[in-house]
Amino acid sequence: MAAEAAGAFRRTAIERSDQRIAWERADQAFFAAGACHILAWACRESYPQRSIEVAAVRPAGALQVFHAYAVWNGWAFDHSGWNPEPQLLAVNADFEGHPLERVRITVDLAEFCAEHHHRGPDQYWRDPLPRAREYVGRYHPPWA
Repeated sequence: MAAEAAGAFRRTAIERSDQRIAWERADQAFFAAGACHILAWACRESYPQRSIEVAAVRPAGALQVFHAYAVWNGWAFDHSGWNPEPQLLAVNADFEGHPLERVRITVDLAEFCAEHHHRGPDQYWRDPLPRAREYVGRYHPPWA
């Protein structure tokens, strides 16, 4: 699957305010907007033998990131599956209409959520980790 911009799946006002409605979105929409960080950490944890990092993007000069993803050897994994990281960055910048900067995430999931105002796994309508692990498993990694 070609990289798609996370912003194309932004949650509506009702999806932002009602966790059950947000949960009931299709997997790709759920992991593009609202649970991208959960998916990134699930990907990293699914392949402990690989040096998978977590990165995120934000508007150039901004403090807040809006999309997190997993990275391995120039490849990025997010709601679109595995794609070359430059492609993921380009489609998101094109969609947003302004330059984005990549931020390497060096903290754990709990710290990331606290620092960037993202929901932790326990703040969803149901536990998103099994759903994220299953989603990761749908895609063949680039080393396969």
